[in-house]
Amino acid sequence: MLVTRDDDRTDGDDVMVARDETTPAGRPRRSGAARGRRSAAPDAVCAAAVEEARAALVAEVAPATVGDHLGVEAEGERLVAHLFACTARGYRGWRWTVSVARPPRARTATVCETVLLPGPDAVLAPSWVPWSDRLAPGDLGAHDVLPYRSDDPCLQPGYTDTGDEEGDQLAVWELGLGRRRVLSPLGRERAATRWYRGPGGPTSDIAVRAPAQCSTCGYFVPLAGAMRRVFGACANEWSPSDGRVVAADHGCGAHSETDVDRPEPEPLPPPILDETGAEAVVVPKRTPPSAEPGTGDQDAPADEPATTNRDVPAEEPTAADQDAPAAEPVTVDGDVPAEEPEGRVDG
Repeated sequence: MLVTRDDDRTDGDDVMVARDETTPAGRPRRSGAARGRRSAAPDAVCAAAVEEARAALVAEVAPATVGDHLGVEAEGERLVAHLFACTARGYRGWRWTVSVARPPRARTATVCETVLLPGPDAVLAPSWVPWSDRLAPGDLGAHDVLPYRSDDPCLQPGYTDTGDEEGDQLAVWELGLGRRRVLSPLGRERAATRWYRGPGGPTSDIAVRAPAQCSTCGYFVPLAGAMRRVFGACANEWSPSDGRVVAADHGCGAHSETDVDRPEPEPLPPPILDETGAEAVVVPKRTPPSAEPGTGDQDAPADEPATTNRDVPAEEPTAADQDAPAAEPVTVDGDVPAEEPEGRVDG
């Protein structure tokens, strides 16, 4: 068999023509690129294996997360991907993909793999950003330390080593140039833009309503260096910008030279006593506690109980007592007999 290239074709396909030496002309065979374009349509046998793909998928994942069949996509020659909707929570727009293939001249398809892939409308996590680029201004905490950046565009060397040790020592320490790096022109421009457009600039709400600018305030402390004409620090404790960098055309209501109108207080009318709705009430005089009856007897101590004749044992009579006349009975209070009237003489 003789294989030659057919250069007479004008359709752009690279066709290999195989001719048998025993025959006048052979059957042409297309190259791999032509076969790839021809296999854009999915293989019929693999595309029809929907139930086989679903059974293989249900055997691998939870059946409740497998939804409807969404379609097929051709991934290659005799290689098809079946797409099933994913009903799992949190995976909106994701699709179960089951790859199905068949060998040449085979009548049945074989499942290759199952995988969960995002669709065009899938909810995806944001792309990964390096930590150095993810850190934003204001995220630095009390115990955080930023890494050293040798190529920071906002900084430039504060001095240049000349090789003269005495000269470098003089420039670094005696002239006050001890910082290794200082702000570069780009760093100053970025800082000025950020401050001017921030809350300390002239476009903030408090600055728009301010009666005067900071440039005329006695609490405005201008910065040193190239930013002196535009920025300064606020030293007014009553100002919301106290201790912060503000623009010269910034302002607030705590300006040192502003004042407010102080109206005189209106005199109050004399007090009025309303007696029309008053009701007279007579309060009885209260007796002092010492003058109330019965209080003296209650405060006095109780007398000792008196003894009677029944409590004293009787003495035995003697012979002399038997001859003596009987004694007069002893009387007590209440038993005293009434006195006889005068002029009565016993007969």
